[in-house]
Amino acid sequence: MPRIALQELEDLVAAGLAQAGAGADMARATALALVAAEAEGMSSHGLFRVAQYAGHLKSGRVDGAAVPRVVAQKPAACLVDAADGLAFPACSLAVREAIDRARSCGAAFAAVTRSHHFGVAAWHLAPVAHEGMVGLAFGNSPAAMPAWGGRRAIFGTNPVAAVFPRRDAAPLVVDLSLSEVARGKLMVAAREGKPIPEGWAVDREGRPTTDAKAALDGMMLPAGGVKGAMLALVVELLCCALTGASFGFEADSFLAEAGNRPRIGQAFMVIDPSALAGDETFHQRLELLVQTMLLDETVRLPGARRQEAAAAAQAHGIEVAPAMLAQLQALAAG
Repeated sequence: MPRIALQELEDLVAAGLAQAGAGADMARATALALVAAEAEGMSSHGLFRVAQYAGHLKSGRVDGAAVPRVVAQKPAACLVDAADGLAFPACSLAVREAIDRARSCGAAFAAVTRSHHFGVAAWHLAPVAHEGMVGLAFGNSPAAMPAWGGRRAIFGTNPVAAVFPRRDAAPLVVDLSLSEVARGKLMVAAREGKPIPEGWAVDREGRPTTDAKAALDGMMLPAGGVKGAMLALVVELLCCALTGASFGFEADSFLAEAGNRPRIGQAFMVIDPSALAGDETFHQRLELLVQTMLLDETVRLPGARRQEAAAAAQAHGIEVAPAMLAQLQALAAG
């Protein structure tokens, strides 16, 4: 397979999104996020999404001319309106606002409304770690999981992420979907005609399935059973009840080009360690925990695998399947 440099891929993706109707800033911000996901080995949130986003731009599910702005605020909280655009510029604005407000208030909460798919949740928290702060990210998505005991999809897979900076090492990065796996993995398996493990999803009749296409037509299963379902409920409320965004059951599936404007929500919490026990204590306690974890040589720190993959991709580029490369080139050519 051809190996493509990250910058070349970013330019190609940005060109494809611009041809589909995204403004220059939106196209570039989105391209950076999607290529970064691919570089980290998160293909379900990487180049696979370019055609999907382009289709939503062309069909009007996304407004390519949208410019995000702060529409409500207090000193330690604010709301950003994504204005039906792709999520990445709005999330970037929200994270910058949260960092600035946390610097003066000690902690801050910034949320996004009328948004779209925001990709890898932890990606948005990199600037938080760079500033030496702790970050949390939450996002809802079109309905894919039932409430516990229910038979209808109500909640999205609703990812949660956290980042904890370290002084002399890469940050600890935790990123998980509240479904057994991210829905994007089913999408990739369906596209490639591969089976999925039992326990990931059920079909439309509620029967366990290993058929990825049947699973996409059915429902995801929550991670940890009732606990995962309750956490998904928490994320829906944080991202939608506080922001006015659409709940998962109000947003049409991302899998279809046609549909409503999803208008889902995201939320970011930023905490300045100096406002609590202090930076020195924070880092001492963090490193004690890390070193204790690593006494077991089989332990891998969260985020380490992605960071290693990203470093290799930065140095050597990314292998891109010929069919995917042709698709990206066709989108860029309009």
